[in-house]
Amino acid sequence: MPESENKSIKALKKTWKQFSSALYIIFIIFSVVALLQNIIPHNFYSSLFINNPVVDSFTGALLGSISFGNPIGSYLIGGELVKEGISIVAITAFLLAWVTVGIVQLPVEIHYFGKKFAFIRNTVSFFASIILAILINLIIHLW
Repeated sequence: MPESENKSIKALKKTWKQFSSALYIIFIIFSVVALLQNIIPHNFYSSLFINNPVVDSFTGALLGSISFGNPIGSYLIGGELVKEGISIVAITAFLLAWVTVGIVQLPVEIHYFGKKFAFIRNTVSFFASIILAILINLIIHLW
């Protein structure tokens, strides 16, 4: 077998492994969303947000910070939050913090990168998610 075919087969195997891993993550997210839809009352999410862009972005960032997620799941979670009537500013802050702020993995980050770096990175990410959510909201409403 020529070398190029061998590399192609290895690349296909690696691609399939990553793809199947992504499918597993998507399946888990769908399962959790379906479970939460049946357990949590429909007005729960809307009761957390008061339609004030600053307060809602802070609340969204706070909830996103204590959660843990990956970018693949953000499309699914964001879509479900839109269906629940949550504002774009709250969803944006939640998803940005959900992906960038890591309270759950903070001990590991401290271990590998040091306490100072971990706290600075998470603090900057938290406030950046609030600022970006408000800016995105303003741009959407001006458009």
